[in-house]
Amino acid sequence: MKGIYALIINLEKNIKIRVGSLGHIPFKRGTYVYVGSAQNGIEQRVKRHLKRRKKKHWHIDYLLEHANVKDVLVKKGPKNLECLIAKKLMGFSVPIKGFGCSDCNCESHLFMIDKSKIKKLKMKSMVFR
Repeated sequence: MKGIYALIINLEKNIKIRVGSLGHIPFKRGTYVYVGSAQNGIEQRVKRHLKRRKKKHWHIDYLLEHANVKDVLVKKGPKNLECLIAKKLMGFSVPIKGFGCSDCNCESHLFMIDKSKIKKLKMKSMVFR
């Protein structure tokens, strides 16, 4: 399937993580949403994100070394939908500046969010395990 995915991530403790070229970023304990796209197969991309051992390639790889994916939401659509969803998240969550958006003009593609607001994304939950 081609489209957009959102990883719902739980971070158990406050931590400072070196995230590639972004440097050290402080993360607070809580729930995060990471928005990405996969125009050549969401299934393979998400399965890669769920692996514990992998070569670090994307910003999200650094965070997932310390956090757990609790759910995966998906939506069919073109790549630009990724940025539209990120912009929507700006209205009800806290962006992690520069994270996951080196190939676009968005402020972020990772957001700290109150769990009760996740339903605002209007995306379908999908099992990838």
